[in-house]
Amino acid sequence: MIICPVCDHVQSEGEECEGCGKRFPGLMDIPAPVVTPMAELELTHHAGGRVPVDAPALPELDLTRLRSGPDLPAMSVPDLELTRSGATGDVPVARMLDLDTGRAQDDGVRTAAPVGAVTCRYCRHVQAEGLLCDGCGMRLPRARVAAPVAAKRGGADDGERVPCPSCHVPAWPGRSCVACGTKVEAET
Repeated sequence: MIICPVCDHVQSEGEECEGCGKRFPGLMDIPAPVVTPMAELELTHHAGGRVPVDAPALPELDLTRLRSGPDLPAMSVPDLELTRSGATGDVPVARMLDLDTGRAQDDGVRTAAPVGAVTCRYCRHVQAEGLLCDGCGMRLPRARVAAPVAAKRGGADDGERVPCPSCHVPAWPGRSCVACGTKVEAET
């Protein structure tokens, strides 16, 4: 790819820029230079490089490869402090009667799971069904119910959100839109 140094136009070929007309002097048809091999250069005698090489192992070289047989016997270091403790024997375990666990006595009353229409804790959108809020997309605190409850459909007088006149994000009537800040009026 050729990039013009004047107007930064990108083109695939040509002797001058298609955008501004700048001529590219380095891209003219210049003959390739003639390369002559040097007389003292040693040439590779093997084509492909897949010729076996005779490389005997050095006898004075110490091999660090592990042997397959048994190695040195295991030794213990007398100066090494071991963190393992010895046997403790029979230790009496007694309950601490004065220990405060921080829990109240169970009265057996359980909090009822939310069923029916649920209010989103992020955008306060009331929604009858679904696991994700239709207003902001966050997960709703909902328990599984056997049958879906039908949602009450009403207008802005019932306290439901209406679309913002500027950005169409659901907003409360009489308040500013949370997305753009435009005051949202109740629909009549």
